[in-house]
Amino acid sequence: MLNAKIIAMDFTSCLSFPSSFAPNGNSSDSINYRSCYNISSKANLLKQQSYLFKEYLNSPSRNYKIHLFPRIDARLEAEQLEGSEADRESEGFRWPSPNDETPFWKREFPFWDLSSDDPAGVEKDADLLHIVHVTAEMAPIAKVGGLGDVVTGLGRACLKRGHKVDVMLPFYECIPKHLIDELALIKTYNSYLDGNWVACNAYRGEVSGVPVILIEPSNHFFKGTNIYGGSYNELEAYLFFSRACLELMQVTGTQPDIIHVHEWQTGALPLFYWDMYQFLSLQKPRIVLTIHNMEHYGECRQEQLSKFGLDGSAYATEDKAVDDRTVGHNPERLSLLKGGIVYSNAVVTVSPTYLKETLCSGWLSSALMRNRDKYSGILNGIDTEMWNPATDVYLPAKFDASKIEGKRICKQFVQRGLGLPFESIKQSTCVADQVPLVICITRLVAQKGLHLITHAIKHVEELHFLLEKKSKISLLLLFKLLLNTATATRNFQVVFVFSCEKEGRHTYYFFLYDLLTAVASLQLSVGFFGQLIGY
Repeated sequence: MLNAKIIAMDFTSCLSFPSSFAPNGNSSDSINYRSCYNISSKANLLKQQSYLFKEYLNSPSRNYKIHLFPRIDARLEAEQLEGSEADRESEGFRWPSPNDETPFWKREFPFWDLSSDDPAGVEKDADLLHIVHVTAEMAPIAKVGGLGDVVTGLGRACLKRGHKVDVMLPFYECIPKHLIDELALIKTYNSYLDGNWVACNAYRGEVSGVPVILIEPSNHFFKGTNIYGGSYNELEAYLFFSRACLELMQVTGTQPDIIHVHEWQTGALPLFYWDMYQFLSLQKPRIVLTIHNMEHYGECRQEQLSKFGLDGSAYATEDKAVDDRTVGHNPERLSLLKGGIVYSNAVVTVSPTYLKETLCSGWLSSALMRNRDKYSGILNGIDTEMWNPATDVYLPAKFDASKIEGKRICKQFVQRGLGLPFESIKQSTCVADQVPLVICITRLVAQKGLHLITHAIKHVEELHFLLEKKSKISLLLLFKLLLNTATATRNFQVVFVFSCEKEGRHTYYFFLYDLLTAVASLQLSVGFFGQLIGY
């Protein structure tokens, strides 16, 4: 592996500018010196230095990390240092810095052991059920997006109402095992794959008070350092997982009332259940599918589904699982999400509004209309025990409606960590109080309400804006929105926090070049705090 620190310094030097462009007229220490640079005066220079990017991005080594850190004016640096040591001591924690080897959002957070005891005042349901969630995510041990939060929150809510709940989850190699209480092996069994039976281990534990069953295949599935994006075929891994969950229920004689599947990853489970396991020993369960995001369909070749014991060609019809976008193509493909819609007893989405949207637009709308009688929109809620700033162990300071000082500390924590301007919270007038800080950690798509952010920009003179995203296309889409909404004041700062794990080195280079060129005419102050992971 190349030395990550050296690569970071070399890559930063590619972004150094002549002394005439440096904020303080001195660029001699461009590697270690942090400065905000104005895009409009640097776009041409970046183009001239593009060969330097290519030299590093075309490196024969594919196992390295590159870090870009935001640069802050030296005068501002002095302001930040003043009083910071006293603040650390008085608050009892370490303030973050953009120079930290591990960014503050990637630090190891404390374990939060939420009680599973029955809370007082929660009415029990009369008809109690055994509910098994089959999912690709569960917070906090395997969380990438909101799916993980919903699964954990819904599981906890049903437990409070008296129901029996289990969550079945792949045992990803990257899962932090120390966050699972009472983890123990409960069963070794086999599940089918392409003419062979693959050994699996099933483990039981508890996460945030919710019982969890983790399925660990003995092959290469679910190996890697991340939940998604491993070196294995992801679609086939989830097909295997879907059948392996039913296989475990069969060999252990488990007969839940409800099997609740989530998203395309487990969309094939209803097919396996009704066309295979329902004819064996699993006859009691009924299937509920929740669609959290209609944009991911689980596109699948017929032969891929056939590897797991079903005849893929039997599902290539409009009323079953054919991907309508591929009708007439050679070959036609299947959609696991569509198959889940057709074969589930009930289909739920995350709100009544999203239900209306999905019935009126998108290529799955016709399949949803044909199954309208079993399709419902239920508004997602939150678990107020987990999402409570007065008790949240992940926050650097607690706060509530009657004591908001902790919120100011949290805000400054982010400002310090990203190298944004701030002054001591002890001072009577501070930047933290005067400047709004808008943080948006999301995929950059319309359904996430980005139009609300761009609308708010029109009414805010100065805004520090934090985004986290991996997609070049989505980032450029947001920048297009910003270009359309930027005000003439030019008193506007954008900070991107991004990761380019799957897009590759060349894509990252072209993204960076296009992004800087796109905003050149606005003279915006743009800082980068990013990470490129080569593979």
